[in-house]
Amino acid sequence: MLKRINWNAIFTGFAWLISLAGVVVLLSFINVKKQTVKCTDVKILIPGADNFIEREEIDAILKQDQGVLLGRNIEKINIHQIEKKLRSNPYIGFAKVYIDMDGVMHIEVKQRQPILRIMNANGQDFYIDNDGLKMPISSNFTANVLVATGNITEVFGSRVDTLHTQLARDLYKTALYIKRDTLWDNQIEQIDVNTKNDMVLIPRVGDETIILGNADSLDVKMRNLKVFYHRALPQVIARRYKTINIKYSNQVVCERRDSLELARKAKTISAADSVRLHQKVSDSLINNVIGDFVEAKALADGPPKPEPKKVEVKKPEPKKVEAKKPEVKKPTAPKPEVKKEKVALVAKPKVTKPEDKKTKTTIVSKPKKTEAELKSSREKEIRSLEKQYKTQQN
Repeated sequence: MLKRINWNAIFTGFAWLISLAGVVVLLSFINVKKQTVKCTDVKILIPGADNFIEREEIDAILKQDQGVLLGRNIEKINIHQIEKKLRSNPYIGFAKVYIDMDGVMHIEVKQRQPILRIMNANGQDFYIDNDGLKMPISSNFTANVLVATGNITEVFGSRVDTLHTQLARDLYKTALYIKRDTLWDNQIEQIDVNTKNDMVLIPRVGDETIILGNADSLDVKMRNLKVFYHRALPQVIARRYKTINIKYSNQVVCERRDSLELARKAKTISAADSVRLHQKVSDSLINNVIGDFVEAKALADGPPKPEPKKVEVKKPEPKKVEAKKPEVKKPTAPKPEVKKEKVALVAKPKVTKPEDKKTKTTIVSKPKKTEAELKSSREKEIRSLEKQYKTQQN
């Protein structure tokens, strides 16, 4: 009778019953703990290098939706409502919120990753993320991604939305392929859509353009282009091709540049020229900075004070006086009566000769004569002239 009883099943059921009872007791304790534990801190984790959303913005969202969280009982905090509010932000792709038994709220936020920036024909500007959803431009951060311009009719509404046109889906597919390949991610910097709705790739290095067409057989087209870059392009003259067309399957069609365009090709700058240009630019910048500093210092110090003029005292040099010879006027015809002519005579000043080169020369002037002495000297001179005249006539 006892052998027919299945003791294993009884023990298994008893274990499950005890486990269920333990879970119920634990949940009851947790519920009681929730009624007593309060929120002590809020920790926000935003992984990634992009900063489309900041911690301050998340704090503002929490305060607007739940009010002040610190000091509130954790049972009164609606965690699911917080997650829903955070996920509605256009820059947040995923949000996880939980509270531990110490009252610390943990918020993990995953930002959306843009891979393409579109500037459509209407002037709108928006991103496309790696999930193929549109997202707006942020004023906090600008992502370094591929840019698409030209004849694009895809528009962006007021909320996060999927892509509506086939051209936008082709752009997203091409951008995703370029992002995953290291070579094309470094080489291709722009996608332009021409009037024929063909996608044209603009390389970062080189003057040629690559006509891609649509995103059909994208892997085959890009593989053919890679083969062309590795084999054909290094063997031709630089800047020889104007366009490289890979829109046709298993073909690479190139268009050459004309001779006039090659003649107008810009002159290449050597390494020495670039160093000289760099040195000139740096010198001019340094001179401008020094000039600005000097002007600022001059304005701060005020107008310069005039310096006193130095007066140099020159030693008087001795003047050389040349003695004039007395001029004697001869009469034109002899007359019996001789008129006395007054002749002004200039006396020679006596100049003392310098005894030595180092000694200064001095001029000694005669003492002034009286009027009587002057008259007597003049009469003597006149008489001597009359005697000379008579002797000449005899």
